[in-house]
Amino acid sequence: MAWLAFDRAIKSAESFGLDGPVGRWRELRAQICAEVCERGFDAQLGSLVQSYGSKEVDASLLLLPCVGFLPVSDPRISGTIRAIEQRLLANDFVRRYETSDSIDGLPPGEGVFLACSFWLVDVYVLQGRRQDAERLFKRLIGLRNDVGLLSEEYDPVSQRLSGNFPQAFSHVGLINSAFNLTRSLMPAEQRAQQTVEDLT
Repeated sequence: MAWLAFDRAIKSAESFGLDGPVGRWRELRAQICAEVCERGFDAQLGSLVQSYGSKEVDASLLLLPCVGFLPVSDPRISGTIRAIEQRLLANDFVRRYETSDSIDGLPPGEGVFLACSFWLVDVYVLQGRRQDAERLFKRLIGLRNDVGLLSEEYDPVSQRLSGNFPQAFSHVGLINSAFNLTRSLMPAEQRAQQTVEDLT
């Protein structure tokens, strides 16, 4: 998110002719990217990780190609997506992180997070895995209650919505994924492509 703040500050200054130390911001953006790629990537796992030196993956890593941090075709991103699919999926939905050995102090057994599952839809769209994206999206919207609302989490064991209700992040995820699925060139893909062009 520190990288994203500088990236969007640069783009805002350039797009709207705003004053700012854009050259310095570019340097900081590049330094943050280099440090994250060096210290936040585990070569043995073939994946970016939850924190420097960690062996755990985190669903928030799905946002990296969506915001343009690295392109979805980068081997570090494709490896991260694979690791998340292998370690964080529960009945095709995404957990935030592995709850059996978490650092948040909560008991294990947390449900899947709907916003994170919508992020996986967006990543599938970026990867060109449209069938996977549509299948997961249909499963997610099938979880809505009788008035179309979603909660924060879903418990695949008891098959019920859980956590904060209604949850804005879940609905924002639904809207973003629907938008990405209905455009020939998706917003996340445009942002990712523009960032790649900026860096070359």
